[in-house]
Amino acid sequence: MTETKLTQEAGNGPAPQPLKSYYERHVFFCLNERKEGEACCARYQAQQAFDYCKTQVKAAGLAGPGQVRVNKAGCMDRCAAGPVLVVYPEAVWYTYLDTADIDEIVDSHLKKGQVVERLLVPPTLGR
Repeated sequence: MTETKLTQEAGNGPAPQPLKSYYERHVFFCLNERKEGEACCARYQAQQAFDYCKTQVKAAGLAGPGQVRVNKAGCMDRCAAGPVLVVYPEAVWYTYLDTADIDEIVDSHLKKGQVVERLLVPPTLGR
């Protein structure tokens, strides 16, 4: 096994190295739904975008350990930019309008590691 244990007793060799992440990238889609007409990602077909992204990631052969995981998330407090998704470990926040935007994120960021600048959420845009 090539992973290094995180815990070692003091004085017993080199400093511990972090374990390799189970996924290379982790994508979280905000699917939060607010009541009373408040802005929220669910009002922008976030569930459909999430489902589509999962399908595209699987079809591209990117899903699974050591690759990409697409997950649902509750409110990420970026409602003003909604709908939003975030890609970790890079912590890149995206907004999207349609499946073409999701395709571009999958192809550029998840396949090639290139950020899609035009879909970035401004860092100061929150709730």
